[in-house]
Amino acid sequence: MKKLLIIILIGVGFYQWSVKKSNPIVTPDNKSQTASYQDSNTVKNAYENRHSNVQVKGSGTVIRILPDDNEGSRHQKFILQLSSGQTLLVAHNIDLAPRINSISNGDSVLFYGEYEWNSKGGVIHWTHHDPNGRHVGGWLKHNGRTYQ
Repeated sequence: MKKLLIIILIGVGFYQWSVKKSNPIVTPDNKSQTASYQDSNTVKNAYENRHSNVQVKGSGTVIRILPDDNEGSRHQKFILQLSSGQTLLVAHNIDLAPRINSISNGDSVLFYGEYEWNSKGGVIHWTHHDPNGRHVGGWLKHNGRTYQ
């Protein structure tokens, strides 16, 4: 009886761990969500610990719009300032997702993508769908519109 209880507890613990590490769930309103990355401090923690390849969700205010990167896959680029004060470069692939034409300094942008560490605050990319289906789809939201 004791062994059975231990096995059940181990199974439940493993199940809960695996759910947190699972792929995104598509909800009825078509918003991607990953349970383990809903913490608003994830970007801050990834930066402070120099982590990369971390799927994150958050929001920030546009403080600078940069020229597009047109080498290889084209990327729209801008810098967000998060509520923590941290800055974050957004590199949004405009060969795979629509460009945000109406973006301006001071605008609020929500994001879901992959964080890559750098000394300036980090970069968010994969803010679009993966046409090959091998990577979690990301998005940007601006003025009520989703860009993915």
